[in-house]
Amino acid sequence: MERVLGTRGSALALWQARHVKGRLEQLHSGLDVRIEIIKTEGDLRVDVPFGDLPGKGFFVKEIEAALLSGAIDLAVHSLKDMPSELPDNLVLAAVLERHDPRDAVLSVAGWEFDEIPNGTILATGSPRRRCQLLHARPDLTTTEVRGNVDTRIRKLREGQFGVLVLAVAGVERLGIDSVPMRPVPTDVSLPAVGQGAVTVETREDDAVTRELVEGLIHRPTLRAVTAERAYLACLEGGCLAPATAYGHLEDDRLVLEAVVGEPDGRHLLRESGDTAAGGEKELGEALASRMLEAGAGEILSEARKQSGERG
Repeated sequence: MERVLGTRGSALALWQARHVKGRLEQLHSGLDVRIEIIKTEGDLRVDVPFGDLPGKGFFVKEIEAALLSGAIDLAVHSLKDMPSELPDNLVLAAVLERHDPRDAVLSVAGWEFDEIPNGTILATGSPRRRCQLLHARPDLTTTEVRGNVDTRIRKLREGQFGVLVLAVAGVERLGIDSVPMRPVPTDVSLPAVGQGAVTVETREDDAVTRELVEGLIHRPTLRAVTAERAYLACLEGGCLAPATAYGHLEDDRLVLEAVVGEPDGRHLLRESGDTAAGGEKELGEALASRMLEAGAGEILSEARKQSGERG
């Protein structure tokens, strides 16, 4: 049996696709998974800041179109790239075990986050990272950065900025060791919703493929990201909003920490809660409601307006 797997062509996306291919072929004797590379808007428009790209899902739309047309049977994504709402007849059929979800700072000097010298330029294209890191260190300045990881590392080594912020998962999966990496504690910067997790998307009516990928599901990760995605969906924040939530298990209870912040980091709202198994979606929605009551709607509205003015 053959199945065609669609993916972006970046080094990290290909690592994820090959990982899923290997797992599936190991689980199912006689299965042949063929990888198909699909270019997305986010890959083609590397000169444009994330916040200036129109709409949502600019790393997945073209892949989802191929899935809906039947050109591919399954798609592999970084879960953090996935919009809260999926097109009709598409489902996230599996979420794999999450890698270390934390952000990390990379610098030639190997600084921990609290060791970065005052006034250092910190490179990130993420409003979520910017608002949290500037809240913790208002003495720093930030700059936008796009391009693949190799390009970003080259710019760092050339001294175009002093610190680069990436996800620990991406750095470790790609084996990047040319520049020291130091993880940022989650009490300083909560990771993006779904960060570090790989997901498999299929057509809802494709029972054969859905059954093939079912063995990839990691239940503890699924619990965490269900709460995180429910929180962001309720806020209508989107993956580029200065807002996030991070779920993790303590014994058998899921603890969810959440943040909404002004883009410049001056004001940050925090909430947390926990739930037994089965209450993950409700917990995410409850935290979002509490955030909205505390003024998150106005913060996110202002952030969207500023993004539109930049565009």
